[in-house]
Amino acid sequence: MIMQMKKFTLLIIMCALIAATTSAQGKIDTACRAKYAKMYFTDTLGTVLPFRLLTPQKADGDTTNRKYPVILFLHGAGERGSDNEAQLSYIDTVFASARLQREHPCYVIVPQCAENFRWCETDWSRTYHTMPKEISKYLHAANSLLDSIAALPDADPNRLYVTGMSMGGYGTWDIITRYPDKFAAAMPICGGADEKEARKLINIPIRTFHGTIDKAVPVCRSRNITNAIKSQGGKMIEYTEFPKMGHFIWNKVYNDYANLEWLFGQE
Repeated sequence: MIMQMKKFTLLIIMCALIAATTSAQGKIDTACRAKYAKMYFTDTLGTVLPFRLLTPQKADGDTTNRKYPVILFLHGAGERGSDNEAQLSYIDTVFASARLQREHPCYVIVPQCAENFRWCETDWSRTYHTMPKEISKYLHAANSLLDSIAALPDADPNRLYVTGMSMGGYGTWDIITRYPDKFAAAMPICGGADEKEARKLINIPIRTFHGTIDKAVPVCRSRNITNAIKSQGGKMIEYTEFPKMGHFIWNKVYNDYANLEWLFGQE
């Protein structure tokens, strides 16, 4: 009887965790997901990168030579894999919304990192890290993919943006540190960077976010890199901290349209 109760209790806990995860991800919007073409990219190292691509929604009859911004979105650890689907879990409705595509039509690249790899090969739970000498395998592929989309005739190479959450927050910091002259703006969420490299980041518009009670990535990661950039004379970084909030803050960030307006306002 006791054993049965223990099993029943364990089942309840597991169901609660699944429910919490589903709630955090939200319902899948099939109409929005259908707007992201399912594609694959192979870089010069032979890495095959699954990705989804959202293309700009152009007005009917538009024959102008308009150029469109390009966003690279880097997902978190929970969306790793090879199904070319999970990486859309939190942002499918954000960038494919009718309002955003009407007001800010753009390319959105959503690559998927494989299991057991990271956008930045470092321990997320630590309070600091040294930037790896070499770019990670899958971030290299994502960066090469970005270059290929940015080279399209109607893409605007002066408006390349990168954003990501958690593992993708680390990836966002890593890629702008390696290529500081490439991006018009960056929006890392609950990530971390090598503070010793802060000098490279002083001229990039950055909005970064963290929850004060984040148990997965220490809040000091965002605090410290913000302070490091400012200490080097950087004045283009904005840091928002959410009191009494934990790791899952990205819905709050991406659903605040003002953050997207800020991103598209950078050039």
